[in-house]
Amino acid sequence: MQVTQEYHKLLKQFRKKAKMTQEQIAYELNITQSTVSKIESGRYFVDIKTFMNWVRVTNCEAQAAVMMFGADVLNNALTLLQMIPAFIGGVLWI
Repeated sequence: MQVTQEYHKLLKQFRKKAKMTQEQIAYELNITQSTVSKIESGRYFVDIKTFMNWVRVTNCEAQAAVMMFGADVLNNALTLLQMIPAFIGGVLWI
C-alpha cells in the first residue's frame, strides 16, 4: 500500500473539507482535541482504525482511496459499481 509519510496533512484537509473543528472530530472519534492537534501536526501517529474512522466521519472515503490506491483503481471500481445493477437486472430478466 502506498501511503504518504505526511498523512497527517491529509487528515487535516479532510477535517477542514468536512467543515469540522478539532473539537468536533475529537468528539466523533472519542479522543481529545489535544490528540487531534498532535495528529494533524505529525507529532502523534494514528492506528489504521483511527485513520479509517477519521475518513468515515469526514466523508472523505474517495479521497482516501485515491491517496492509498491511486486514481485509476478508484475509477475502475466506480465503473464496476455502476455496471452491477445493469448486470443483475439482466440476469434476473433471463
